[in-house]
Amino acid sequence: MAEHKLVLEKRELTGKKLKALREKGLIPSVIYGGKDPVLTASEYVPTEKVLEKAGYHSPIDLDIAGKKQLAIVKDIHIDPVSRRIINLEFQAIKANEVVEATTPITIVNFEASDASKIYHFEMNQAMEEIDIKAKPADLPNELVIDASALKEVDDKITISDLVLPSGVELANKELDEEQVIASLYDPAAEAAAREAEAEGEPVDAADVPADNGTKPEESAE
Repeated sequence: MAEHKLVLEKRELTGKKLKALREKGLIPSVIYGGKDPVLTASEYVPTEKVLEKAGYHSPIDLDIAGKKQLAIVKDIHIDPVSRRIINLEFQAIKANEVVEATTPITIVNFEASDASKIYHFEMNQAMEEIDIKAKPADLPNELVIDASALKEVDDKITISDLVLPSGVELANKELDEEQVIASLYDPAAEAAAREAEAEGEPVDAADVPADNGTKPEESAE
């Protein structure tokens, strides 16, 4: 049984007639994975709450007119003006089969690292999610990386730093383990470099002393 639950009703309205459905506070949706797609709809507020928690990575117990179906979110369509959900796509899954899901990457404890406390470096997270494979019960809500050991400006977090729970693997096994998830930079050095360039003296940020009076590469010694 999944942690998240959502009640849906079957619908017959399609195309332009879906506007009337949305005006009633319902979100039209489609469930794929069976013999034929199933057209459904659900109340906006409870649906939005479930999606906020489940995202694209957690299984949802769907109740479709009394019939149970385990599924994950396949796609969420957002109106570009109102930013409201206008359509949903679900993928039906089975509890004993491996499925693919997009899972958030959460970096914690950076504030406790020397990079932050001593050198006042900041972090740029380039990857915020990654595709994984697992049985529905093994799908994690997030993948957490501890950044407390970061120190030098050249330190980075890569895919090799991901610790996958038991039963979980990357969907793309050909991903480069050295692909960068997050890297560090010295905001003070970059600001000084921009100021020097504005004055007509091109300067590399690596040549500008950091807050502790040393150049970034010297702080690593």
